[in-house]
Order: sequence, then structure tokens, then C-alpha cells
Amino acid sequence: MMSSSIDTGVAGTVADTTGSTTELRNLYYARFGFAVVWALLLMLTGATLTPVSISLLVIYPLFDVAAAVIDFRTSGAARPRAPLYLNMALSLLTAVGLAVAVSSGIPDVLRVWGVWAITAGIVQLIVAILRYRLGGQWAMILSGAISTFAGAGFIAGAGAPNAALTTVAGYATLGGIFFLISAIRLHLRAAQTQ
Repeated sequence: MMSSSIDTGVAGTVADTTGSTTELRNLYYARFGFAVVWALLLMLTGATLTPVSISLLVIYPLFDVAAAVIDFRTSGAARPRAPLYLNMALSLLTAVGLAVAVSSGIPDVLRVWGVWAITAGIVQLIVAILRYRLGGQWAMILSGAISTFAGAGFIAGAGAPNAALTTVAGYATLGGIFFLISAIRLHLRAAQTQ
């Protein structure tokens, strides 16, 4: 049974909650698809920094900005405003940071990506905790926690002599899988409440 409001400090109706859950689920499915396709393309093109791999690197955080905007507009009562604004700002700054870092090489790209993974992971963790009552958020909580550790790994790995972008592709794939798990759990929960 679903309550009439979400514990994010914003009241809403059951219809608002159901609609926001459906939109969130669909957004999670889209994020999974994007992450897997993006990771595959980066694996194929990311051995060195080329115009294609650079474009892919900058597109990923920009997609994250777009996803956060969609999330903000569609999540209704489940909308944690401040963390979503913060996520948008961090992702936009990361896109700019990556566009600058590519001129210095893969190690600097990994450092920028690492800082983003840490900060975005913390924000994702906060958003998932605030949305806990919606269901399907354990995977997002776990993903946020893992992201912070992965970010530290990117920063540490940037100093290695064989620093590579393949770890970023693996990170995106794992993140996509967590989005898929959450989407499926939200889908199953919605089916149980009908």
C-alpha cells in the first residue's frame, strides 16, 4: 500500500506518487540504455583521445544534466529539489572540466571523472535515501556508494603509466545496470499496487 505523501518534505497525492514512479522508472530504463551504448562506443574508440572519444566523454555528463532536468520536471512529490539542482551543476561543470582536461591527456580526464564520480555518487546516495519510500532505491543507494569509491580509484589510477579510459566504460556499464535494477524494482512494485 502506498502512502499519500513521500518523506522528502513535499506533500503529494497517491496519483502524483504513482505518476512520478512511472516517470522515474522510464527515466531509469533510458539511463540504462544510454550507459550501455555509451560504454560500448567508448570501448571501441577510447584507446586514445580522438574527436570521437572526446565527444563521448563530454556527452556523458551532459546527458546526466538532461536526465536530472527530466527527473526534476516529472518527479512531482518525489522531487528532492536541492540535490537535483546540485547534480545538474556538478554534471555541467564536469562537462566543461572534461573539455578542458582532454588537452592534457587521459590522466587529467581520469582525475576530472574521478572528482565527478565522488561528488555525483554522494548526491545520488542522498537522492536515493530521500526517495527510499518509492521503492527500488537500494540499487541507487549502492550505486552512489560504489561511485564514491570508484571516483577515488580513477584519481589514483590517473598516475599509473598505463592510464586508460576503459575503466570509465566499465563504471558507466555498472551504473547502467544499477539503473536497470531500480527500474525493474519500480516496475514490479507498481504492478503489485495495481
